[in-house]
Amino acid sequence: MTLRLLSLSPSLTRSHPHTSNRPGVIYAILFSSLSWLGIASAALGAETPAELKLTGDWEVKVSVSGARTAEAVVVVAPPKVLTVSAEKYDSLPVFNPKAGGWIRGAQLRPLRAQETTTAGLLDPDSLVLRAGPEADAATFRKGTDYEADLAWGTVGRLATGGIKEGQPVYASYRHVLLRLDTIVVTRDGRIELRQGEPRAAAPAPPSVGPGERHLANVWLPGRIAKLASEHLFPVLETAYPEPAKPSPSLAELRVPKALKKLRTGEPLRLLAWGDSVTVGTYVPDPAKERWQEQFVARLRERFPQAKIELITEAWGGRNTGSYLNEPPGSLHNYREKVLGAKPDLVVSEFVNDAGLSPAAVEERYSKLLADFQGLGAEWIILTPHYVRPDWMGLNREREIDNDPRPYVAGMRAFAAKHEVALADASLRYGRLWRQGIPYNTLMLNSINHPDPRGMKIFADALMELFP
Repeated sequence: MTLRLLSLSPSLTRSHPHTSNRPGVIYAILFSSLSWLGIASAALGAETPAELKLTGDWEVKVSVSGARTAEAVVVVAPPKVLTVSAEKYDSLPVFNPKAGGWIRGAQLRPLRAQETTTAGLLDPDSLVLRAGPEADAATFRKGTDYEADLAWGTVGRLATGGIKEGQPVYASYRHVLLRLDTIVVTRDGRIELRQGEPRAAAPAPPSVGPGERHLANVWLPGRIAKLASEHLFPVLETAYPEPAKPSPSLAELRVPKALKKLRTGEPLRLLAWGDSVTVGTYVPDPAKERWQEQFVARLRERFPQAKIELITEAWGGRNTGSYLNEPPGSLHNYREKVLGAKPDLVVSEFVNDAGLSPAAVEERYSKLLADFQGLGAEWIILTPHYVRPDWMGLNREREIDNDPRPYVAGMRAFAAKHEVALADASLRYGRLWRQGIPYNTLMLNSINHPDPRGMKIFADALMELFP
């Protein structure tokens, strides 16, 4: 039985092209309505992923197989173009073309992420700078009076131009925001599209209620002309497929002294060593949400008698080589701050080591291993999270199970060769797309700073080692 109906549900809607100024006029098509047939969403066969097929620039046909077949065409709203008029900036810094795009000048406010801006949100043809808020105020010229990074949305004056130091300017422009929409089967069997909240960074998907089935997410990563297959994220897994625990566990094989202390209640000094991801003070509640805090909390839960002292030594924007090159007496000297902490267990996280080749990993990490062994300390190496796609040589955020970075391959080879414990967070990040999650939606700065959900992935990878 095939049913065709007109629905006024706001979750399966589009504005008709000839009535775009009449938001109350909405259309949707639903086939095989399970609510009409009295069939609950549980009958849809949760083990069978939904099939998604583009049928128009912004239309997606959703098919769900099970005891009954449900199909619906959902219409995704394009990214909303927002207009900013005469936004005042009290002064502009001198444009710095040698800096990262997000800090070359003043950051356009609606594009701000955590510390950065998000690239790809600004309409590059829309930016106008004026000397006053009036439409007829003097207009400044790009390349003469100011320069801008139109990808990242930053603007700065030119020292030889007409904008003086301390002079207010007024910016007008158009932009969009990021958005993650969700497709669900409701409790009464309807296929429904729910629009996510637009954000400059780390957009969260709409909630899925009890008794509903999460079919897919639709990712709107900025200024796009139409949907493409890389924007569709059907839910293939509801969670990372945790491997069976080996016996003996990896902790028993690789960090037996630390495990014994956890079990017996002897004091364990744990050093979390890393870069800005380990600094982690950008998350809302660092004392609970940093990866090392989540890890230690879960160790204490698993080993109630444990007495763990957590020490964090981290340096934003730096790598292991930075520590090794610091002179004695400096704030982050390796021998004083890392070895001098006299840890029983070192857990290292360095996404900023990603420029190392496998051979360089072998050379540098061998030195670190020898130093830790000289202290009697054990070591767990965390593989890094995925970062901004183009920084990894990727042009998408799905079908990316295999981390393409040579550094990660080098870490895995080093750990296997030297029998060092490896907590492979990269594997977990590489499968997020299977859960319907574009991994960059977990980055608070739209580049490489994971939010609390992303921090949890590190803790998950670490806990996998322990019995």
